[in-house]
Amino acid sequence: MTLRVLLLDDDVSRAQLVIKSLRGAGYEVVAHITGVEDLLSMVRKTGADLIVIDRDSPDRDTIEHVCVMTRDDPKPVVLFTDDPDQGKIREAVAAGVSAYVVGGLSPERIRPIVDVALARFEETRTLRQELDQARSNLSERKLIERAKGIVMKLRRVDEQEAYSMLRTMAMERNQRLAVTAENVITMAKLLG
Repeated sequence: MTLRVLLLDDDVSRAQLVIKSLRGAGYEVVAHITGVEDLLSMVRKTGADLIVIDRDSPDRDTIEHVCVMTRDDPKPVVLFTDDPDQGKIREAVAAGVSAYVVGGLSPERIRPIVDVALARFEETRTLRQELDQARSNLSERKLIERAKGIVMKLRRVDEQEAYSMLRTMAMERNQRLAVTAENVITMAKLLG
């Protein structure tokens, strides 16, 4: 499968060289835009798999639009620039840039840079999914613990019996245990 690339470059003559280099590396350039305002809509419209940005220096608008795009429609982003400023590097990476490359773009470097950006993007996405799952599990665990406490107090049973009662109720209602726990907590608040 050929990687579909969206190029953002406000210098039209430089963009032609970048497009040629990307095509030479085997990528399909699906669009070239000069303004960052269209970034998210163009990513969605073109179905781009990768965003390549070529800027002399990434400005605040570029960073903000990359941040919105990576939040709403995450894609790997490679930023080629001449600006080695550490602050801008940190801002770009925090916004979702997978590779921040200082020193311009040369045809022989494109494929390895894109490969690294894709690998980093996938690793970051996997870590985010794991973090989201861990947060969800912790949140569910807290609900279950609160519900157990309520059942223990109201029914005057030990922790094991309260947990067993919650599990039985969840199975009878064909619900996840966390949903049943949340219902118990809601009812306890309602009944006061």
